[in-house]
Amino acid sequence: MAKSAATATSSLVQTLRRYIKKPWEITGPCAHPEYLESVPKATEYRIRCPATIDQEAIIPTADPENVYNILYHARDQRRNRPPIRRHVLKKEDVVQMTSEKKTFEESDFPKVYLTTTVEEDENACGGGYE
Repeated sequence: MAKSAATATSSLVQTLRRYIKKPWEITGPCAHPEYLESVPKATEYRIRCPATIDQEAIIPTADPENVYNILYHARDQRRNRPPIRRHVLKKEDVVQMTSEKKTFEESDFPKVYLTTTVEEDENACGGGYE
């Protein structure tokens, strides 16, 4: 008799649990059928240890000349420029260069962009701003 009363009580509790829900399970994100608990169960958390090896590593083998070089500086075209030539000037060279050219000519300078004078209209209403 005690056993049947216990089973009847447990079935009644299970039936009530099916129909009576916690307030946060009625509305909100928890009410959605696809909602998952944020804290996983201990059996779901880490199924296998990260240190276990499930498959052997695949080591690629190829001839080094057939492998594409992924290094940036080897493919950088800006680094393929010829070296900058530097000249050390001695005093005799500087004196000779200054004696060769004493004055500047008009062709040594860039052409002047504006060659005419700007004429302003003094009779404009409000100085031309109105």
